[in-house]
Amino acid sequence: MTYKADWVTGDILTAAQQNDLAKQAISRFADASARDAAITSPTEGQFCYLTGSNALQFYDGSSWTATSLTADITEVAAGTNIDVTSGTGPVPSVAVSIDAELACADQVVSRAQMKDYAETVNALGSKSAAFNIDFEDGNVQTVTISSGTFNIGLTNSLASHSNSVTILGTNLGAGTPSFVAGAHGGGGNAVKWAGGTAPTYTASGTDVLCFTTFDGGTTFYGFAAGLDFS
Repeated sequence: MTYKADWVTGDILTAAQQNDLAKQAISRFADASARDAAITSPTEGQFCYLTGSNALQFYDGSSWTATSLTADITEVAAGTNIDVTSGTGPVPSVAVSIDAELACADQVVSRAQMKDYAETVNALGSKSAAFNIDFEDGNVQTVTISSGTFNIGLTNSLASHSNSVTILGTNLGAGTPSFVAGAHGGGGNAVKWAGGTAPTYTASGTDVLCFTTFDGGTTFYGFAAGLDFS
C-alpha cells in the first residue's frame, strides 16, 4: 500500500495511489448495507464510519469490528466512583479520588504512602462452638466466648504471602478455645505460641491476640498483645 506523507504541486497521482489513499481514509456510509455494497473487498486495517448509528469500525481481516469513540481513563471506574485530575508536564500526574470500594483482586500495591487509614472490624458475636475467623472479613475481628471446648480456625489468608489478624476476644477464658491454622474442622496445624504454650485467657474481660503467617496460612504464630482488659 502506497503511503505518501507530503504532496507538492506537480506530483502525479496514479490510479494505484488513489486506490491506496481511499483505503487509508475513513469512508462514511449510512449503514452496514451501504458500506458492504460500496466496499466489496475491504483491506485489513481499513476504517469506516456509519452515520446512522454513529459507529466507527475497522476491518480486522475477516470482519468489520466496532471501536470506541469515547474511551478514556475514566472508563476503568465502571461508573463515577473515580475522579481523575491531570496535572501538567510531559507526563501528567494523576490525582485519583475514590468514593467507593476499590477491589484490587489480591494484586500488589507498591510504593504506597498511607495516611489516615483504617482497618475493617468484623464482629463475630457470641460463640460456643467451633467457627472460623475468615481473613476476607477483616484484619481486626471481635468475638465473645460463652462456653465450650472447640477449635477456632484461621482461614482465607492470602496464599504464599504474609498475613496478620488481630482478635479482640471477650470472655475467652469462659471456654477452652484452641486456635488452628486453616478451617476448624480441617485438621489444620495448631497455632505456634512463644514457649510452646498458649496464654491463659481471661474469663470475664477482653484479651487482645495477634496472629501472623509468613507462608499463606500453613503456619500461624500467635502472641498476646494484652490480656484482661476489664
